Parts: sequence; structure tokens; C-alpha cells
Amino acid sequence: MSSLRALIGLLLSVVSFSFAGEPLPGTQPLTAEGDLSVKMVEGIHRWLTLEERRAQEVREAHWKMDAANVEAWPKIAAARRIELAHMIGAVDERRAGALQIFADATVPLPAPGARGYTIDAVRWPVFDGVSGEGLLLRPAGVARAAVIVVPDADQTPEQSAGIQPGFAPELQFARRLAERGFLVVVPVLVDRRDEWSGSEKLKRFTNAPHREWIYRQSFESGRTLIGYEVQKVLAAVDALKGSSSALLARDAKIGVLGYGEGGVIALHAAALDVRLEAAVHDSFARTPSEEPLYRNVFASELRFGDKGVAALIPPRALAFSLSKSPHVPGPPSPRGARRGAAPGKIEPREKIDVSAMGFGGWNYFETVGMAWPKTCGPEMFPSSGNVAHEVFLADSLGVQLQPTQTEKVTRAVVNQAVIDARQRRTVRELEEFSQAILRDGERVRKALPIWTKLKPGAEWKAVQKDARADLWENVIGKLPGGYLPPNPRTRLVHDEEKWRGYEVMLDVQPDVFAWGILLVPKDLKPGERRPVVVCQHGLEGLPEDTITRDENSSAWKYYKGFAAKLCERGFIVYAPHNPYRGGDSFRRIQREANPLGLSLFSFIIAQHDVTTQWLASLPFVDPERIAFYGLSYGGKTAMRVPAVLERYCLSICSGDFNDWVMKCSSNTHPNGYIFTGEWEIWEWDLAHTFNYAEMALLIAPRPFMVERGHDDGVGLDEDVGHEFAKVRRGYDKLGMGARAEVEWFDGPHTIHGVGTFKFLHKWLRWPERP
Repeated sequence: MSSLRALIGLLLSVVSFSFAGEPLPGTQPLTAEGDLSVKMVEGIHRWLTLEERRAQEVREAHWKMDAANVEAWPKIAAARRIELAHMIGAVDERRAGALQIFADATVPLPAPGARGYTIDAVRWPVFDGVSGEGLLLRPAGVARAAVIVVPDADQTPEQSAGIQPGFAPELQFARRLAERGFLVVVPVLVDRRDEWSGSEKLKRFTNAPHREWIYRQSFESGRTLIGYEVQKVLAAVDALKGSSSALLARDAKIGVLGYGEGGVIALHAAALDVRLEAAVHDSFARTPSEEPLYRNVFASELRFGDKGVAALIPPRALAFSLSKSPHVPGPPSPRGARRGAAPGKIEPREKIDVSAMGFGGWNYFETVGMAWPKTCGPEMFPSSGNVAHEVFLADSLGVQLQPTQTEKVTRAVVNQAVIDARQRRTVRELEEFSQAILRDGERVRKALPIWTKLKPGAEWKAVQKDARADLWENVIGKLPGGYLPPNPRTRLVHDEEKWRGYEVMLDVQPDVFAWGILLVPKDLKPGERRPVVVCQHGLEGLPEDTITRDENSSAWKYYKGFAAKLCERGFIVYAPHNPYRGGDSFRRIQREANPLGLSLFSFIIAQHDVTTQWLASLPFVDPERIAFYGLSYGGKTAMRVPAVLERYCLSICSGDFNDWVMKCSSNTHPNGYIFTGEWEIWEWDLAHTFNYAEMALLIAPRPFMVERGHDDGVGLDEDVGHEFAKVRRGYDKLGMGARAEVEWFDGPHTIHGVGTFKFLHKWLRWPERP
């Protein structure tokens, strides 16, 4: 009886007259001040900083354990190479073929040779429609060793070969190696200009550098530019090792040397392919989250890091070049219609303290009896030029260095228009290849068990359970560890005629909290449990935006006060804040989280997990009737969070439902994200795993609805209809077609609140009021 009286007292206190600032009964007072949306983003950044350190410790302990198993290490390393290849998207089958030497109107003519070698323009096959291009520097006769020199992205092969001005003699690696008797291949990399970042047909352009332009089109399909360019290097190895190759002796060894961006490519190429007998690179000791977006590799720091990649090279020879790295202060400057590039920089360094590289304490190389990686540093070469890498490569590849007498570099007349045409080809070939993979994604998804096993029964439920775990753990990323006690803090911020609003803060993990506004009808009866509608704001929004009834406010244009309207209909309403506010500050969450195998939605899901648990614990809430309704970025949330969290009994996606994969990365979508400033939007390999139809099938059998305005520029009616048709087919196959609905209305990007309100009343079993 005492417990019953306490419960009745609590319910009565909720519906009784309250004073401004008072907490919801059963919670502590909320005293936090300032902009809580800013504090939320700052807290997540702090969490990520600490998690990066923790992940490094876990990763290194794991590698050390594997390395200690000397007998099993070759098999472990082989498995790791497969994992690394998938991580960077180096998974497409390469075409066989030889290096093709050519000279025509579109490529530089062969330059005069210097001291016994010639320079030719070459091309070699990589994928269907994609070739490697660059220069071949070859000595007279059959070479005894070859080096693939991968220059920085903004360094042309001609500069590395010393026939075009722009780089200091000590950085003309290709020239120096050719003079010492090596056969040298110098591939072209995608550069950091933005001339061809955009669509002439759509008249839409961006200042995203070419490298980011390709990243935006490939990441959603499980590919990266790093992976593409590694494949170009390995295709060059294929050509040099081919049976028809007359360039190298059959027993000749091949090495790789990379500088700047090429250092990243060289490191990964040598890690993946044991045919590369030696590697010199300068890409070690980086800070991935501060670098340009095109260097983003999902889960790279969680599973590998630079040390893990380097560990796959020994017992083959490995050296770190300590030459001064290039300086990349950021993307090209915005101008006119060209804008939206992601921030990111590469800081130059004069030298590196090798002892600070992180190898200390991790005795992997010593444990397996392999040589410690060497360094080619400033102390090893004079100011006249770096020779240490030449000596290292000669020793590692088993050849004698030929003496060089060259003092004066031979120059050639290099046509910039020809070089530009080659760069444009390089960009466009990878663009079209990426688009073909993107388009093929639907075929791949149709073959997934979630479709092939689609029929009522235990087998499909098991498939759905596995797919749900895959989405959360491997695509979005699940925060490690459990949650803190929620420790709810609240304060009264609204006292309207029919309802009260309480600001709420809940703990999730250290430095990570959930925050929102709970709307409680005043006509709650003692012992009554009502349904809850969680009303989610969109990009740069706040919880209050979904509540305000001020028709002159910018928020009213989009939300129409739908949270307040639903509360007036008798629903309990919760308007949470999602941390996508603050421009590049919140977008950096995605950039910092991705290398750890996490994303922005890792935190959003955790916040909703804690929030719905707390809501379900309230004595006036029916825990079986908690619904989700979100607009725009809140619609993105409507697809992902209920697909993972089964505590939501239904979901409504407003102003976002789409052929999401194509919206993100297609170069023909008029409002595609590849042209815009939402540089955090891409999620790893969704094209082959979860488009919106597949996410909706993870919500099934719970009701699901789409709200779509014909004039909503977020998508196209045709795309929405195409994707929803698959959703409805899936629900029909499960025998519950009536649970999947779409409402089309003649309007813009806004809450319409007609069919969706009826949908809520129907499935939450709450009668409509006059």
C-alpha cells in the first residue's frame, strides 16, 4: 500500500501545478547552463581523443600477441593482408597486360636521356576502363632491379624525373634512381586541384580537390582512392613481372619508394604484395583525423594503424624516409559555385624523432627475429642530395649502384596542356569506374540473405537479427563498453495550457550525454500509461525547433510545431537533441570516429538507447508504445536508430527517405551530396549492404511510414517511389503490407502531419480527439 501511495503521489505531482525550473518528480535538478548542443559536441570530441589512445593500446597488445606466435605468423599476416585490402577497398580484379610505351598528341614526347637511360610515356591496364599512366625510365639493356617511384599527388612524374622544374634535385627520386641503373616506373596520382570536380551536364561544381571528389563517389561502395592507387602500383608490378615483359631480368627484384601522398600508397602496396622486396616511404607517424578527408579509412586505427601496416612488410626490407614532407594547408579556396570541400591539412616536417614513432615497447620486429626498419634521414645524406634511399634499395634488391657523373639535370619541353589532359583522364576514369560499382550495388544487395530468405518464419528472423548486428557493429559502429547510470536531471521550461515541458539531461558515457525536452500532457490520470512519440529535429536544429508555435520563426517553416501538436492530441512527446549542429565542428566527429570503426550515428544510437530506456522506466509511459518521427537529418535517424533499437515500436521518416546510396555518391543526382558541404555524410560500403529499403526491413514487422513532399529538394519522387516499392514488397512478402505506408503531399521539405498523425493514432492505439 505504501508503494501504491508513493506511485499515486508521483503521478499527481506530475499533473499538479508546478513552478518554473522545478524538476520532474523522481529526477535531480538540471543546473547546466550555456549552449548544451555545443557542450554535447565538445564532450564527444573529448571522448574520441581518449578512445583513440585506448584503441591504440588494445591494437598494439593484439598485434604483439600475434607476433609472438612465430610459427603461425605467416598465416596470420596473410589473413591480415586480406583484411587490409578490404579496408582500403583494394578488392577489384586487375586486368593483365604489359607496359605500353607510346607517344602521341596527348602525352609528353620522350625526353632526352641522361647518362644512359631513356624516358618514355607509358600506360598499363588496371581495371576495365582504368589504366595506370606515367613515365618509364629505363637503362640500356635488361635491368637487374626496378623501383616504382610514387610521387606526391601534386608532383608530376616529369618533376620526379627531373625534366620539369618545380622540385628540388634531392626530391627528384626517379631521376636519381635511373642514373644509378634502376628501371623506374613513375605513376600519375590524382592531384589536389579541383578543375574537374563537378558535372558539366548538371552545372554543379565543388572545390573538393580531385582526391576528395573520387573519395565522395567511392567510399559508399567500399572503395577508397588509396585502394585504387595501390592497385595501380600493383598492376605495374603485374606488368613488370609478366611473362611477356622484356624490361626486367626474370630474377630481378622490385622495390617501391613513395613521397608525400605517394608514401601512403607505397606503404600499403608493400604491405599487401610480397613481390615488392623493399619499400621506402615517409608516411609514418601521421594524425589521421587531422588529415584531408580523402585519407579516411574506416576502422584503420582500430585494427592497423601505421605500425600494423608496416608490420606486414618484414622480413622484406623496410625503411622510413625522413625527407621533408609536402605542405598541404587545405583544399582549394572556395570561389563562386565551387565550395563545400572538407577541411584537412598535411603539415610539413623537417625531421622525425624515430624513437617517438611508437615502436618503443612494441618489440614485434625483435620478437619474430626480423630486421628493425631502417631510416633514410637527414643525418645519412649531405645537403647536396639524399643518397641513403639509393644505397638502401640497392642493398635490398641485390644490385650494385652504378656511379653517376650527372651534375646538370636534363630538361625537356613539357606541355602543360598535355599533362592536364592526362590528369583529367586519370580523374574521369576513376570517376566512371566508381559510378559503375555504385550502380551495381542494387544487384549485390538483392542477393543478400535479407532478401533471399524473405518469408515469415524463424529463419528470416535469424537473418534479420544478424543483419541488424552487422549494421550496428560493422557499418555504423557500436560504442565499446556499457552505459553509465542515466542519472536524470530535469527542469521545467514550458508550462502551457495542456502540457508541461521538462528539459532533460542523461549520462551515456564519460563526456557523452543525451539531452532533450519531455512534453507531458496535464490530463494524465493516476496509473495511466500513454504512448510516447519521439520527435527528432534535422540538421543544425534544436529540440525547441520541433515545439515552437511561433509562425514567424524559421523553425516553423519546417517543423510546424509537430511535437507540441502531438502532445495536444494526448501523446507524451520527447524531443531529443542529436549532435549534428555546429558546422564543421560536429562534422569532425565523423572524421575522428571513422578510423576507430565508429561514426556520428554511433553516438546518436547510444543516446537514443539510453533515452528510450529512461522513457520506458517512467511510470506514466507505456514501454511497448514508444514511436519515432523525424524530419530531414531526423529522417536519417528514423532509418538507422529504429533499425538497430527494437525498443522503438514504429518509425516515420519524413523529408529524407531516398535511394540513399545514389543520393550520396551519384554524379547524376541533381542534389547529390558529392556537390555539397555535408562532407560527413558517407558511410562505409552501404552500396553493398544497406540502402534504405534494407534498413526498413530491419524495422519490420514494426510499422514504417514515409512522408514525402513533391517539392522537397532532398530527393526526387521517382527515387523515393523506387526505393519504397522495395520496402512495400518486403512487407507484403512478410504478410504485413498494411504496416508500410507512404504519404505524398504537394509541398516542400516540411512536416505535413496529416497521414502521419493518423498513422501514429492507429498503430499507437490512441484515439483521435476533435
